[in-house]
Amino acid sequence: MAKIEIERRDAIAIVRFNNPPKGYMNAEMVGELGAAVEALLTDCGVRVLVFTGALRGVFIEHYDVAELVALSERLRAKGASFSLDRLSPEGAYHKILARLEGSPKPVIAAINGTAMGGGFEFAMACDIRLAERGPLQLGQPEINIGILAGAGGTQRLVRLVGEARALELSLTGRTVSPDEAAAIGMVHAAVDAPVLDHALAMAKRLAKQPPKAVAHIKCLVRGAADMPLSLGLAHERTLFMDLAVSDDGHRLMREFIDGKRTIRD
Repeated sequence: MAKIEIERRDAIAIVRFNNPPKGYMNAEMVGELGAAVEALLTDCGVRVLVFTGALRGVFIEHYDVAELVALSERLRAKGASFSLDRLSPEGAYHKILARLEGSPKPVIAAINGTAMGGGFEFAMACDIRLAERGPLQLGQPEINIGILAGAGGTQRLVRLVGEARALELSLTGRTVSPDEAAAIGMVHAAVDAPVLDHALAMAKRLAKQPPKAVAHIKCLVRGAADMPLSLGLAHERTLFMDLAVSDDGHRLMREFIDGKRTIRD
């Protein structure tokens, strides 16, 4: 793969975005990314995925606007029109983000550079977001070129920072620093360089957790906003019992009773 680099460190897969000179996401990169994500999610030896940028100061700059203009011109030439009465289907990039969100494996974004537009949309689909302090720009500035965040930006941002803040950021196109992003909930933490070290420390901890418990917790938390509380609680009760009778659950609880482990971290 030319634009997606993969490094394995035991049960952790580090995936680097490498699309010089600007670090844009584009169709070629999406194709490589989709293949890489599918391979890693189906690899039983991989417990945690960490995504970061290979270029200095760039995570994913944003989606390649030249490709979007070319798409616009093709559709305009056909007289295409769009309405909420006829919903547009998911594209390849949308499917990748949904696949990561719904996967049983934890996904960490080690944001070591600017991540705007489609770049920050990728980060929002990850379970944990750590941003490196420095002159980075994070957010959804698409309105400044007459469009909106089209890969989940309007929807996932609301879930992270609330409706009022998401409206302010999306309508003004204002991008924020890592520290402000952490303060308002766009990222979990702003950390000193190198962010990859912090991400790997988190990944090592997650890789040691019982994989079935990790998968069940991620499923429940990710799905909580999309179902009534009563149904979410029913799912939680059921998966709690599934873990209670699992090999890992039984063994680890028994070790606690026998004084061989603590419930505290």
